[in-house]
Amino acid sequence: MNKEVLSKYDCMALAEGAGMTLKSAHDFVDADRKELDMGYHFEGTNLGYIPGYFKKMGKYSLVNFKKIYTDWNDTYSEKGWGTIYLGNHDQPRMTSRWGNDSDQFRVLSSKMLTTFLLSMGGTPYYYNGDELGMINAKFDKIEDYKDIETLAEYEKVKNAGGDLNQFITDQKTGGARDNERTPYQWNTSKNAGFSTGNPWIKVNDNHTYLNAEAQENDPNSNLNYFRKMTKLRKSNLALVYGKYSLLDKENPDIYAYTRELDGKKLLILLNFSNKTATVNTDYNIADAKVLIGNYTDVSLDKTLKPYEAIILEL
Repeated sequence: MNKEVLSKYDCMALAEGAGMTLKSAHDFVDADRKELDMGYHFEGTNLGYIPGYFKKMGKYSLVNFKKIYTDWNDTYSEKGWGTIYLGNHDQPRMTSRWGNDSDQFRVLSSKMLTTFLLSMGGTPYYYNGDELGMINAKFDKIEDYKDIETLAEYEKVKNAGGDLNQFITDQKTGGARDNERTPYQWNTSKNAGFSTGNPWIKVNDNHTYLNAEAQENDPNSNLNYFRKMTKLRKSNLALVYGKYSLLDKENPDIYAYTRELDGKKLLILLNFSNKTATVNTDYNIADAKVLIGNYTDVSLDKTLKPYEAIILEL
């Protein structure tokens, strides 16, 4: 395929590697093999789901989360190139799954996740709407669901005399395709400005306040934070190519790491919890330069507020 097609164009080819392991990853993206350019792994997608149930979400372990993304980062540290993502067309909205989609923490946790994605190695991938912090639709009725797999599983539970209300409740958090595939929320008009016709699935009711138009005019919005973080990544190549080192790996609330390139060292601190948490590190950060943060007030005392994200230049 590479010889007959890909090699004849200035293009990029992505391996959607379901089943791809750390060991086999380079078979797809090793430049010497002349196959594909980067790998899209799935190891993180099952984290938090309860075995034996259809898309039933439990609490995930941040320690396990850190191990998965550290291992995959290290896989490509010397050769090849990887990807990083937290949501796609087959997954729940990333803010609902990995952050906190409550009114109190939706914006903060979405910005924190954006900080993570755009400060890690590999190519970051976003599903449309994640830059706005769109969240799960959380439909109440099976009639509002369109995904074939979800409908089939509903019938299985129904025929077995199972708890259909619990099934619907489970889909509100763990249900994948329909939560992610609701129309893009452009503005407050009919169908969120997506179409004047009838879209294939209902628009999320929160489009009246969560939409692109509103965020364009808000300097503190998710969208403008996404732009700031993208600009920061482009202007600090340590966030793209720098050496990655995990810190405080057993901390159940904070994901901390450094990115280092050409003598420049950046420290990324991310609180994945809804409570104040402390990072354990030997770095003296009191005089560090703050490059970006998702709170207006940043305290350099190694204590992070709920879902706080900070990038420091040491």
